[in-house]
Amino acid sequence: MSADASIGRKQPKRRSTELFLLVIAWILGLLGTLQVGWATGEGTPQRLWITAVVVGVLALTMHFVVRFTAPYADPLLLPVATLLTILGLVMIYRIDVAVARRSVLNNVDPPTPDVYSQLTWFTVAAILFIAVLVLLPDHRRLQRFTYTFGLLGLILLVLPLAPGIGTTVNGATLWIRVGGFSFQPAEMAKIFLTIFFAGYLVFTRDSLALVRTKVLGVGLPRPRDLGPILIAWLVSLGVLVFQRDLGTSLLFFGLFVSMLYIATQRRSWVIIGGILFAAGATAAYFMFGHVRARVTVWLDPWAYADNSGYQIVQSIYGFANGGILGAGLGQGFPNLVPFANTDFIVAALGEELGVTGVFALLLLYAILIERGFRIAVSVRDSFGQLLAAGLSITLALQVFVIIGGVTGLIPLTGLTTPFLSYGGSSLIANWVIVALLLRISDRARRPDVVVMSVDEAPTTIVRR
Repeated sequence: MSADASIGRKQPKRRSTELFLLVIAWILGLLGTLQVGWATGEGTPQRLWITAVVVGVLALTMHFVVRFTAPYADPLLLPVATLLTILGLVMIYRIDVAVARRSVLNNVDPPTPDVYSQLTWFTVAAILFIAVLVLLPDHRRLQRFTYTFGLLGLILLVLPLAPGIGTTVNGATLWIRVGGFSFQPAEMAKIFLTIFFAGYLVFTRDSLALVRTKVLGVGLPRPRDLGPILIAWLVSLGVLVFQRDLGTSLLFFGLFVSMLYIATQRRSWVIIGGILFAAGATAAYFMFGHVRARVTVWLDPWAYADNSGYQIVQSIYGFANGGILGAGLGQGFPNLVPFANTDFIVAALGEELGVTGVFALLLLYAILIERGFRIAVSVRDSFGQLLAAGLSITLALQVFVIIGGVTGLIPLTGLTTPFLSYGGSSLIANWVIVALLLRISDRARRPDVVVMSVDEAPTTIVRR
């Protein structure tokens, strides 16, 4: 007769810490919104309190779902993502006030405030966040559908090219429109493709890590193993050519090369990826006018300040007006920057919060991404490691590309700022990423349970 004994090591859940940080984030958002109202003379209208109550209820609901479905999850992910979303709502509200004032001066009816739409999208994102945690008790189940997610990701990636539903906005074919509903499918495609990459690399990492020849001391993989990276390169070029979407192309290829390096630990893949990226970027520059135009404006925006460079020039003026500490919430001119609530919301925040505020914003993103990589290091299964790392890389690449473009560090692309920018597609996708990271984190931080049989247990012999 045998029996099993379980020995567990207690781990702190830290859900109270999460709740405390969520309350702090909500208070900061409320104070920021009140500051906007006081500085602009808007006061405290009804929409301010509606926004504050809805955000508070959503944050508390997500917290309690995490408390009961993923009690050991990382305590910082939810508060940081919530604070970033709240900051985005505050700035969208600020821009709404500026747009309404300009409409009054021009004797036209003010448009519907964008903050209501963003609040609706946040509600949808919270519902999907809860659905992921409730319906996915174990992230390893996703590995069973590796190729299904890969197919879905590719379909979503090319869906805007479908006749009848594909829509071109500002020169890029990124959207699908059905009736009055529009969506950017590439945002969900990045999640599906990350799941596919993680599942695919778990099975193929050993063959992809094989080295047969060396060139200049760098080990190169077998020629037949170059197929995956060449396919990723060609698909990313296809997105660039047919959809004119430089941001998604860069994100897709950079994500795959980064995950390939993490899976194999071979520098050769990074070198090959860099060469392919340089070749593709050079070819795109000479072959496609929209790529060449963006690079030209990036090199000398002042020469095109009256037309194609107007947006980036106004962004630079905004940063200059903000200085170190900023003009103050409600006291800048964010409405002078085209698309200030979407592509250039960081410029609007930079003007009113200054360089200090931008650094604080980057610190929040750094915390979010660092916690994601910490989850990747701590989780025990290979699929979870690659999935957490891939999701974190996705966020990191988005932040680098969009903030780098807004500040003039790199040419501007069409990506949105995670959690901050106005738009439902990006907000929903990024909250699904947070939910997946929390699920993986819960698995990684759960107490170790050691199961041993009675025969293996230590015994003591007693003599009579």
